[in-house]
Amino acid sequence: MKNNLLNGINNSIQALEQLKKPSHLLFMEEVAHVMASCFENGNKVILAGNGGSLCDANHFAEELTGVFKKVRPALPAISLSEPGHLTCVGNDLGFDQVFSRGVEAFGKSGDIFVGLTTSGNSPNIINAFDMAKRRGLITVLFLGKNGGQLKGLADFELLIDGFSSSGPIQEAHMTAIHLIIEQIEFLLFPDL
Repeated sequence: MKNNLLNGINNSIQALEQLKKPSHLLFMEEVAHVMASCFENGNKVILAGNGGSLCDANHFAEELTGVFKKVRPALPAISLSEPGHLTCVGNDLGFDQVFSRGVEAFGKSGDIFVGLTTSGNSPNIINAFDMAKRRGLITVLFLGKNGGQLKGLADFELLIDGFSSSGPIQEAHMTAIHLIIEQIEFLLFPDL
């Protein structure tokens, strides 16, 4: 059992180490700047994911609307996770449409769509991404494994590769999310 635990810890460390890559550091810097500009211009961030990635999207949104490091003005972010919406659209139109309908309802040019998918192949994230592009949203993707069908398509992309399971990928995604929020707060509220 100790060997399994140590292997799991080492996988998590290896995933986090990827965040030191120049391309990944640039991703976090650029996304922080783009989101700060989005908020300054009166726009919002719309987030989506499945399973643990939806939990990460919820966490990202609540850190922006709530409090992260210091009390500061709330920042507009919506995670597409409302049960009534998900079950209505899933039942009436299919689960592959649950997020694209949310982007259609709430998204406008100048907003940012953030999709989290460890495979890059989730049909509902692909459809939401397509809707975001059609509506003129800036697109940000947090990907894993080999990036799947979404690899190389977004305005900004973070790919944590080399892992067959989602756990280490999601841990690296969450660390990147926290670092991005920290930079957004520094850019928007330097005096706090």
